[in-house]
Amino acid sequence: MGSVKEQSCKLCRREKQKLFLKGTRCFTDRCGIERKPAPPGQKAKMRLIESEYCLQLREKQKAKRYYGILEKQFSNYYKQAVRKKGITGEVLLQILETRLDNVIYLMGFSVSRRQAKQLISHGHIAVNDKKVDISSYKVKEGQTISIMPASREIAPIVEAKESAGSLISPEWMKVDIANLKGEILRIPERNEIKAPVNEQMIVELYSKV
Repeated sequence: MGSVKEQSCKLCRREKQKLFLKGTRCFTDRCGIERKPAPPGQKAKMRLIESEYCLQLREKQKAKRYYGILEKQFSNYYKQAVRKKGITGEVLLQILETRLDNVIYLMGFSVSRRQAKQLISHGHIAVNDKKVDISSYKVKEGQTISIMPASREIAPIVEAKESAGSLISPEWMKVDIANLKGEILRIPERNEIKAPVNEQMIVELYSKV
């Protein structure tokens, strides 16, 4: 078994593009896919010719890995998206994008989504000044997200704060990195969601089930 970092690199190589699973490290020359871009495994070359179904499946896998979500939960999100008004694929991405762990990462309060999950589960995050320890919590328009006062000097928070100097936050949120606080201004539109995913292929995949 390799380290978490090595496993993350393999996931990106398998999808043949960066999924930014290690946060700021992905922007440096230490990025695994920059050093070794070929998909892992001895049969990597055989994967170059893929069926339509395989391509659709890869898009779903890519979305799951990008947001750090397991199969059952992803399937439940898709069912939610189908029931909501709007274009199913876009609604699905909006649901994923507004998970608390993703929001924490986008606000610069963590260096990766994996770390964001840990911060939330350990009780370091507040929504409207109340502690929330569920990574899948769906943030809403008008809510404020902040670091608990007693947690502002812990190493992961300090590291994230120092790394956030060049961070450009999405326009659908307002961030005060100095005070480790942010606000959700509105639900993101599709062109504001940077996930490297073709959501229509995911919809086509589920339509076959």
